[in-house]
Amino acid sequence: MQYWQTTRFEVPLTRPQVMGIVNVTPDSFSDGGRHDDPKAALAHCERLLRDGAHLLDIGGESTRPGSPPVPLEVELARVLPIVREAVRLGVPVSVDTCKPGVMQAVLDLGADVINDVWALRQSGAREVVAAHPSCGVCLMHMHRDPQTMQAAPMEGDAVPQVLSFLKQVSEDLRGLGVEKARIVWDAGTGFGKTVEQNFALLARQAELRAPGYPILAGWSRKSSLGAVTGWPVDGRMVPSVAAAVLAVERGARIVRVHDVRETVAALAVWQAMNEQDDNP
Repeated sequence: MQYWQTTRFEVPLTRPQVMGIVNVTPDSFSDGGRHDDPKAALAHCERLLRDGAHLLDIGGESTRPGSPPVPLEVELARVLPIVREAVRLGVPVSVDTCKPGVMQAVLDLGADVINDVWALRQSGAREVVAAHPSCGVCLMHMHRDPQTMQAAPMEGDAVPQVLSFLKQVSEDLRGLGVEKARIVWDAGTGFGKTVEQNFALLARQAELRAPGYPILAGWSRKSSLGAVTGWPVDGRMVPSVAAAVLAVERGARIVRVHDVRETVAALAVWQAMNEQDDNP
């Protein structure tokens, strides 16, 4: 697929796209509380764009392991002021939410993408997306829910289970009239999976790509990187960049990251090498 269809943009997928994370939450696992003021969040959006982000992903509810759900009105109060301004910045704006009420509100403001860790399984979510003429959607695999997912991770070979799930929810969504070009997949690194399962999903990413949906990789600062390096969450920039490059090398078209500047630079090196491979 050459592009990802979103509300206002056809996001090109001929080169990897970097999605900058904007958490407007007090309790996200990595940067909770740093950007929960609207002015600080908008400044962070602008900084990520200066650093080279191609898309922004705004979230108002933490999905870290053990995190409690946030009431609809609280999430709306966190997200809407930022989305209202971010859609004026000239890049695709994604909103990380599982609530149909939030989805509808941000799409009404012009948001381009719904990024849902629940893969639109909440009642009414599919209908909101299907009713929109062109918004993009990222469907993610999550085992169980944020409160219990790491207390009892999935068992067995994660790759066929994730593939089967994403194929089914995509078929269901396409049955409601959503075109394939609007759909991207996220394997859900860290969402109810063991360290070994997370790395198997990365190593065997080609199996997830086989049905033809673009892959979004979300490895940034995840606990599996801490497990193999021993580094705390605020020191995982280098392994996060390494994981992003490895994901792109294995075919991911979008990487969702905290460290935009460093990831963009690493991918520029990767791209330069590939161009020489193509022109011996």
